[in-house]
Amino acid sequence: MTTPDLNLLITLDALLAEGSVAGAARRLSLSPSAMSRALARLRETTGDPLLVRAGRGLVPTPRALALREQVARLVQDAGMVLRPQQDVNPTQLVRTFRLRASDGFVETLGPALLARLATEAPGVRLHFVAKPNKESDPLRHGELDFESGVIGTNTAPELHSQALFRDRFVAVVRPGHPLCTEPLTASRYASAHHIMVSRRGQEHGPIDQALAALKLERHVATLVPGFATALALVRGSELVATVPELHCASLHGDLVRLPLPFPLPGLTLALLWHPRLDADPAHRWLRQLIREICAQPPYGKLPE
Repeated sequence: MTTPDLNLLITLDALLAEGSVAGAARRLSLSPSAMSRALARLRETTGDPLLVRAGRGLVPTPRALALREQVARLVQDAGMVLRPQQDVNPTQLVRTFRLRASDGFVETLGPALLARLATEAPGVRLHFVAKPNKESDPLRHGELDFESGVIGTNTAPELHSQALFRDRFVAVVRPGHPLCTEPLTASRYASAHHIMVSRRGQEHGPIDQALAALKLERHVATLVPGFATALALVRGSELVATVPELHCASLHGDLVRLPLPFPLPGLTLALLWHPRLDADPAHRWLRQLIREICAQPPYGKLPE
C-alpha cells in the first residue's frame, strides 16, 4: 500500500479553513498555481472534489465538512509533537525519579532535597537506590534516572555529567583520640591504626600511594565497604577513618576532623544521567534543583 503524503493534511487544513485556493496559498506562502496542483492531488487521494465552485467562490462538499474538524485537530496535534517541549510546571508534575547514591550523599543532601520537593513539587517522588558498584548499565537501560558519584574508568563515556561540588579528604577520629593531642604529622598519621574504605575490597589506594612517596606505610586494621560503616567504627575505637569531608558531613556528629598532613588529590562529586533524558523538561528541572542545593553552604557554588 502506498504511504500517503502527510503534507497534504496541512494543505487540506488551509483550504478548508480559508475556503479558497488564493487564501490557502497566502496562508502557506505558496503560489496560487502550486495550491491548485495540491488541491488536484487531494481530490485524487480522497476520491472527492472537496471544494466545488459556486458562483465566484468555492464551497465544501459534505465529505470536506465532515473532515474539517478532524483534519484541523490532526494538524494541531502534529504541530504539538514536533514543537520543542515547554518548561515543566513542578506543582503539576506527577512522576517518580530514581537516584542511585551512597549513604553519605543521601544522609547529607537527602533531607534538603526532599523538603524542596515537598514544597515545590508535591506530586514528585524521589527513590534513593543503593549503590553496590559503579556500573553504568542501570542508567543505560532506564532503570535509573540519575547517579551521584565520582567519574571513573567504569563510567560509560556516553553519559552526561554535571559537577555538584568539590570535596577533600580528612582524617576522622573519636574525641580524645591520641592523634588529637599534638599537631598531626604524616608520621603520626601513618603510625595509627586505620580503616580502609573500599567497595571492591582493595587493600591499597591513593592514600597509601601518597604515604609511599614520603617513605611511610600505614597499618590497616580493617576494611569496610562504605564511609558510614567506617565512621561508626571510629566512634567506639582508636581507629582512624579517612573520608570526604563534605560528602560525609551529616555522619561526623561529635567526631573530630583533622586535616591531612600530606597532599592528597580532592574529588569532584558529579551527577550522571543518560543522554536520552537530557532534553526531558522534568528531568532537567530536577537536575537544576539538585545543583541549587549543592550550591548552598557548606558545599559552595562551583564555577560554570
